Amino acid sequence: QVQLVESGGGSVQAGESLRLSCTASGRSFNISVANWYRQAPGKNTELVAGIRSDDSTHYTDSVKGRFTIARDNLKNTVHLKMNSLKPEDTAVYYCQLQRYDGFSLWGQGTQVTVSS
Repeated sequence: QVQLVESGGGSVQAGESLRLSCTASGRSFNISVANWYRQAPGKNTELVAGIRSDDSTHYTDSVKGRFTIARDNLKNTVHLKMNSLKPEDTAVYYCQLQRYDGFSLWGQGTQVTVSS
């Protein structure tokens, strides 16, 4: 049985960095597409960043130039490096990994809190 394990969240000051990781454990999970979403209190869930099967990436405008998504296929892991964090980045961050056969899993969520 495959599970997704997220790590790397925490509390930081504005301007600092964090790296979130999302690992598919238990069985081999060939990642085709990976996305990071976030949900801030009282707000809708937002797609923050994604990486496609051809390794092309996309970001929501508010994080462009600050966040970077990358995959490590050997470790079945996707990272989200977040630089120059702002208070408005505070949210619970969720990863979603999709295999080539379309099967998809979600992580449990990790809290990111940025104080000014």
